[in-house]
Amino acid sequence: MSNLLQVPYNATVKLMLTSLERNLLPDAVIRRLTRLLVAGRLRNCFKPTSQEQLQDLMAFVHSLEEMPIAVKTEDAKTQHYELPTSFFKLVLGKNFKYSCCYFRDKLSTLEDAEVAMLELYCEKAQLKDGHTVLDVGCGWGSLIIYIAKKFSNCKVTGICNSVTQKAHIEDQCGKLSLQNVEIIVADISTFEMEGSYDRIFSIEMFEHMKNYKDLLKKISNWMKEDAFLFVHFFCHKTYAYHFEDVSEDDWITRYFFSGGTMPSANLLLYFQDDVSVVDHWLVNGKHYAQTSEEWLKRMDKNMASIKPIMESTYGKDSAVKWTVYWRTFFISVAELFGYNNGEDWMVTHYLFKKK
Repeated sequence: MSNLLQVPYNATVKLMLTSLERNLLPDAVIRRLTRLLVAGRLRNCFKPTSQEQLQDLMAFVHSLEEMPIAVKTEDAKTQHYELPTSFFKLVLGKNFKYSCCYFRDKLSTLEDAEVAMLELYCEKAQLKDGHTVLDVGCGWGSLIIYIAKKFSNCKVTGICNSVTQKAHIEDQCGKLSLQNVEIIVADISTFEMEGSYDRIFSIEMFEHMKNYKDLLKKISNWMKEDAFLFVHFFCHKTYAYHFEDVSEDDWITRYFFSGGTMPSANLLLYFQDDVSVVDHWLVNGKHYAQTSEEWLKRMDKNMASIKPIMESTYGKDSAVKWTVYWRTFFISVAELFGYNNGEDWMVTHYLFKKK
């Protein structure tokens, strides 16, 4: 019976994907389909008893310890950073924060929300002027530049995996006359260095990692004895799973998140060999939903400028398809984190000290 049901389902998904690539699906349909996939994910992850649910989580924890720190790092880098900086300038806020922002109230702009979340990081990490700071997986440098500007006596080092990102950060530092920033391009899963820091931050990098035991051990070696590590990652409140490309509807994995992990909110509690939890917070998923809705609005507003970028990056024949893919990616993020009023998928913050 399952085989009989699978054929029409796969055929339907393929039809939808073909329609999507041709820009034939209205946003309302894309959103409805996304919510159906999200509901399906919840059904697949659910276990009938709490004991079985815990056993499933513990099996996931132990499986991560057998894996490398990260997998498919080049795929993930290409998927997000193949587009030039000019695209992200048209989509992100002026602080270039390519991660969840924090909307304090209904009047908050995207720029307000970027700054609000950056402020939260520094407050929760108990950052003080004069600290040495390391940002592991620093992206486009939103946190690095914020700290370097606000805490002028801090020496700030960032590790990113993209020469494009490094060039952007250094360009911004030049325009702002910031002399206290250093950027290193490296794959964190294999990178080794000498150095010790007062505060280490990692913002939405752990979702690209697997072996948290080895990763946290590595990071702990860069922490001074009284240092803090602050980690921000998106998560599900209960379930942890891999992003796997095993069927036609694993669209996000295939085009945007190869090798990714969806951690559960409590997952890092099981990896305290080299660091220990000082504090732990949750941020409702509606903040990420609104962040992605704002990115989508800016993409639509700047479509005339984005079209030639898509054509030069993906070729004229594929420009429409990839424009739709990026819009659908932003819609999917908004629907995922907005699901159930932001109470299923969300963002978690951890503060660790060195053991």
